[in-house]
Amino acid sequence: MPRIGGLNSGDTGLADENEEAIQAFSSASCQWFNILSTGDKDGCICFSIFGIFPVGKININKVPIHVQSSGKRTSYRLQDVSISKVSLSRNLHQLVLLCSGKLINTDNLSLSYDISVGVHCLHLDTSIFSNRKNELHQVSQQASSIQDLVEVVRASISMMSKQWSNAMNLFHEKFSALPSLLTAHGMESSSEDEFMSLLFGTHTSPALHQFLVSSLGEAGLKRIAKTIESAGRELRIVVSEHLQPAVEIISFRLAELRGLARWRSRFQNIGLDEKLMDGVTERVGMLVVQVERFSRVAATVLYLFQNFFSWVLKCVKILLSEPTDQVPSTNSELVVIFLKFLLDKDPIKQLLETDQIFEWDM
Repeated sequence: MPRIGGLNSGDTGLADENEEAIQAFSSASCQWFNILSTGDKDGCICFSIFGIFPVGKININKVPIHVQSSGKRTSYRLQDVSISKVSLSRNLHQLVLLCSGKLINTDNLSLSYDISVGVHCLHLDTSIFSNRKNELHQVSQQASSIQDLVEVVRASISMMSKQWSNAMNLFHEKFSALPSLLTAHGMESSSEDEFMSLLFGTHTSPALHQFLVSSLGEAGLKRIAKTIESAGRELRIVVSEHLQPAVEIISFRLAELRGLARWRSRFQNIGLDEKLMDGVTERVGMLVVQVERFSRVAATVLYLFQNFFSWVLKCVKILLSEPTDQVPSTNSELVVIFLKFLLDKDPIKQLLETDQIFEWDM
């Protein structure tokens, strides 16, 4: 799984003596600044900084072409464009492209029929890339960092979903034997009803007795409890070491981009829109809250599972006439809550659904 970069033991972070090195690295990165330009058969040209981060897209079918001849200006447009070759100058000022398509005279459409489909060479002014090189580099660095962190978030959620799903599959597999036994004994009560009756000392049905003593047993119960506990421990580790730090750093990076977006004279014309950043920042803020909520819900659910398993273990030992002094004490009210809300439900799984916890993108 992708990891979060951080400080090692003994590191002092961004100390004063490192500032010159950081500035030198930043300057060197700008000197090696490059943009990959690619064209496709639909007439679109895409620009990507370092060949990774997209910063622009042009649809040649929508670009007006103005030709000055004999003091007269004529406007054209290309139709059904397919791009064969693109070349961005080393100084980033000009893009030359070779494409096929039909040239349309937009000033006099009747003349367009006299111009056949052919190959065209166009020169586009891309000086904005050079004029705003530093700004583009700054934004792309932040955005690339955010994209890496997004992958950390996705990988974290995927890993937690798999681990928790495996644990819950074992739980449901073992406890699904009780409804089958109830049906076999001709009983119409539910698993919740049977456990409630056992909790409040009403009676222990033959089906429940068989389930606790034979189908489940002490060894089976301890295995399930250990599996749930292990999965819960892994969830806490992934959240604390990967998911939560990644989300918080994303929020910090977006706040920096939001600040840059307010410098309209330098960043607005390269597409860094303040309103767009406001919307994304708000969504990430909601994600931070959702992660914190998940941590609280997971901790509560795991505690309820632990309490329920201890109570069931005590019941098994009583039915087997074994001593219960080594069994941890339990809370009957929490057992009721577990039976009502967790026996047949899975709030952790619901929160781990990708479309619930992580539904925004850059």
